[in-house]
Amino acid sequence: MISDFFHPNVGGVENHIFMLSANLIRRGHKARSFKLPSVFSTMSFILRPKFAGDRNHTQSSSRQSGRSLASARPEGILHTISYHRSSATLPNYFTFLPYFRVIIAREHIHLIHAHASLSSLGQEAILHAHHLGVRTVFTDHSLFGFEDAASILTNKLLAAALKNVDAVICVSHTGRENTVLRGQLFEKSEDSSALVVRPNVYVIPNALVAEQFTPATEPVSSETIYIVVLSRLAYRKGIDLLVATAPRICSAFPNVNFIVGGDGPKLNDLLQVRERHLLQDRIELLGPVRHRDVRDVLVRGSVFLNTSLTESFGIAILEAACAGLYVVSTRVGGVPEILPHDMISFAKPEEDDLFRALSEAIAIVSKGQHDPIEAHRRVKNFYNWGDVAERTEIVYDAVIKSEQKDLWTRMQRTMELGPFAGPIYTIILVVDCLFFLFLEWLMPRNDLDFVQMHWEHDNFMQLVKDAEPRDD
Repeated sequence: MISDFFHPNVGGVENHIFMLSANLIRRGHKARSFKLPSVFSTMSFILRPKFAGDRNHTQSSSRQSGRSLASARPEGILHTISYHRSSATLPNYFTFLPYFRVIIAREHIHLIHAHASLSSLGQEAILHAHHLGVRTVFTDHSLFGFEDAASILTNKLLAAALKNVDAVICVSHTGRENTVLRGQLFEKSEDSSALVVRPNVYVIPNALVAEQFTPATEPVSSETIYIVVLSRLAYRKGIDLLVATAPRICSAFPNVNFIVGGDGPKLNDLLQVRERHLLQDRIELLGPVRHRDVRDVLVRGSVFLNTSLTESFGIAILEAACAGLYVVSTRVGGVPEILPHDMISFAKPEEDDLFRALSEAIAIVSKGQHDPIEAHRRVKNFYNWGDVAERTEIVYDAVIKSEQKDLWTRMQRTMELGPFAGPIYTIILVVDCLFFLFLEWLMPRNDLDFVQMHWEHDNFMQLVKDAEPRDD
């Protein structure tokens, strides 16, 4: 797993990588993750199962320079090489190759899985991996536009990275359409000159651990209805809609209050509207909420509000529904794919329509027409990480069995980027190949200190079974 976004940062991509890695290990694979978080960066995160008496845990101090990740099932170890770099940088393509080559070779990696289209580390790894005969998979977690300058630049970088990737995974069908257009994932059909979507683009949704988002043990009072908002307070999350709609809801429904968790540039707007309308006792602002406290905040309310202007999947919606809340959301991106229509009310990203949808949700909750326990049961059956890992494993298997592209084919595909970008990225590819050959001469692989793994899947599965909580 390779991305700039991973723990200790908390977010949808970070959680996806961790849970997918843990469940792939449960299925008998060996997972490693490389990441560069912002501010103080870690170049490599290596997740591996830990066995009693494993000789790999008595290695030299150079391999022990890290911190351990406390994880009950499975346990893992973080081996880190740290240096200062921001995760917001553009790909530099070459400086990571010496480290990447050594890590991939010594850890016996067969396939890399990059995450997030804005991860420069992931794009660099996809470029380098083909030199080592390592197969590549990419997962896109977000939606992006096509008109502003930032989107034009990042889309071209993404298209260059995905020209030679072996498989692409998206978290929703809407996200798939967006990624296909941004990454130019087309090819000519065999029977005509028409362009068709490449067959190696898959859709595998996110998931959650349902046991971490159980409904409240005692029914929430119907006398006062709380609308919960947990979001980054930024323009893209539609906080302007919340600022416009919250005072109208408070005026129309005296028994409705808001609980808002999160931080961001739009926090001042919420503070000002609360002060202007004298709603200090009706709109509670919690500030940043730690992920382990999300469930405790959710169960205080009956309705969850999502006002995003763009959303590929919306894991917060899934967590809220699993905690038993009725959901109100803007109809954008992949949100309509998440829940059945009897568990969510949709609104256009407009103030009046959002007011209508919230009024509808308040009426449903007030009449007791939404059952939190049943909602939790349904979400638990819809989404689980075991299914996600199994479907991802099928993609990995197809990639491993597919024919690998040679350098000439990769150069030809790269030239398809256009009259300007094509030659530029082809030069980058050729220089990267020459740099790789120089490293092979300077630091032969036979001189590397290879990791000797003693992996026994049956023993590991027995350890996992022993660690499972038992009902007394």
